[in-house]
Amino acid sequence: MSLTPALAEIVDDFGALGDADRTMLLLELADELPELPAHLESAAMEPVPECQSPIFLSVDAADSAAVRLFFSAPREAPTTRGFASILHQGLDGATADQIAAVPLDFVNDLQLGSVVSPLRLRGMTGMLMRIKRQVAQQTA
Repeated sequence: MSLTPALAEIVDDFGALGDADRTMLLLELADELPELPAHLESAAMEPVPECQSPIFLSVDAADSAAVRLFFSAPREAPTTRGFASILHQGLDGATADQIAAVPLDFVNDLQLGSVVSPLRLRGMTGMLMRIKRQVAQQTA
């Protein structure tokens, strides 16, 4: 599997925990999702319809050596915010090639299948698919 060092560390952190602690870590990560910068608050961001909660993302791959990721997710959706935070912490600042190399099924390695529904995990995969697509389009 080809993960960024930051994403690999997050996967390791989840793997070292039991189900209850994985849930707590996901909720803690939800609180760490950065707020949108002012210039994106009124910008058109891409929706992620696979998510059960309204989430939007924006990718800036103008510098393919340090891709920037931005997410908008409601505080009332801590699971979705947690997923966005995992992707933000694991991929923000990574190169376009590193992001392209992340397998879509890495979410299984977080071992969250026993604490969140497959439908919610599909939402995280949807976020990653859109990130990868936007990076590919912007660096083509």
